[in-house]
Amino acid sequence: PTARSPQPSVCLEIVHSPATSHPDLQLFTLAETHNVRKVSLYQWKGDDNIRVAKILRRYHIQNREDYVAYTHICGMVTKLSNKLKTLKPDDPFRIAMTDQLLDKLYNCGILTTTKSLQKAEEITASAICRRRLPIVMVRMKMAQTPRLAITFIEQGQVRVGPNVVTDPAFLVTRGMEDFVTWVDSSKVKRTVQKYNDKLDDFDMM
Repeated sequence: PTARSPQPSVCLEIVHSPATSHPDLQLFTLAETHNVRKVSLYQWKGDDNIRVAKILRRYHIQNREDYVAYTHICGMVTKLSNKLKTLKPDDPFRIAMTDQLLDKLYNCGILTTTKSLQKAEEITASAICRRRLPIVMVRMKMAQTPRLAITFIEQGQVRVGPNVVTDPAFLVTRGMEDFVTWVDSSKVKRTVQKYNDKLDDFDMM
């Protein structure tokens, strides 16, 4: 007798649907059932929420929608990078668009180099979070923590260039970073100048 190919064993598994109180009967092969038991969509969603919560806490992002917007921007940049990579390397359009994209991301402070399109494809929301004004202030040693920096910003003690900024979600570009400072009437500025013995007699009046 000719040998038959082995038939996959079949088992019946009851999967409880969260949308209804009645269990749904679904038929799986043993291999499929084994894989289903290993993957939990609810666990994956929970892990993703934990990761997002850590980022929100690390950068003290008060509005979750800001983070959603950052991830959307990263998705668009990644999609554009993938589209450009489908063109020939010597294509004039690819070269021009790649230069524009990398220059824009570099000037925004999101990238540290303009030499590789791969870097643009790998950007994350955290890279944009690091351009938020409170994080820049901590890096410039204007505040010890992002929370304290947010307090100063909301009090109207910080300006970028000639404009007073009261929104902690303000993104500081690479060119604007040198113009982040205290407003003239800031008590923090007076305290720092007094500590460094740079407070003018006129300012003390």
